[in-house]
Amino acid sequence: MAEANITVIIKRNYEEVSAEAFRYMKEIVENKKDAILGLATGSTPIGLYKKMIEDHKNNGTSYKDIKTVNLDEYVGLGAESDQSYVYFMHDNLFDHIDINESNVNLPNGKAEDMDKECERYTALLNDMRQDVQLLGIGANGHIGFNEPGTPFDSTTNIVKLKEKTRMDNARFFDGGIDEVPTHAITMGIKNVMNAKSILLIANGENKADAIKAMLEGEVSEECPASILQTHPNVVVIIDDAAASKLTK
Repeated sequence: MAEANITVIIKRNYEEVSAEAFRYMKEIVENKKDAILGLATGSTPIGLYKKMIEDHKNNGTSYKDIKTVNLDEYVGLGAESDQSYVYFMHDNLFDHIDINESNVNLPNGKAEDMDKECERYTALLNDMRQDVQLLGIGANGHIGFNEPGTPFDSTTNIVKLKEKTRMDNARFFDGGIDEVPTHAITMGIKNVMNAKSILLIANGENKADAIKAMLEGEVSEECPASILQTHPNVVVIIDDAAASKLTK
């Protein structure tokens, strides 16, 4: 087993975090034209995606042979919902670059049989090992929708979302928390850890406790992100506020 290795890069603010994450992502795309990118949603990666779009338009960086796999999707939402993650990814990235739609992969939140969908997505991930998996981190240390207590050997699964996670995401829904789905389908922690490299980005003081637990706490299922301490190639890019509780 390869030796664990985490590189922590601290920047002043969100803009600098996004710029540094873009440099990392562009290097992968340029060095491997058919790279498999594991992607994430939420507010944190939007700055990165904007820079990828800008670079594509200004410099012609191509994604036509790139393949993508996304972390998760809300159960019950599909492309027709502007709160679904498939909609988010097209609106914030895919519709603005030259990626082939057939190379885009997300779990299907509207599958008739969600157990079979979990099996399908896990099989796909086994065949499509991520060259990099992009992650954010929840205030409670979750990665993807793998909430505290999720087994480290989990694969794609259906998760009942914690109230804190639903509250954190309610700002994206016009009707507030009542519109936030109660369940999601997510890559398991084992699927995340199978990636060749992991890029985690975070900003803001509200992420400081989770960042401290991830980097300086014990490896525990109570902080799902702490498992990253055992991965051989992790880059963590955070701003001063998110790093504010680190002691090392």
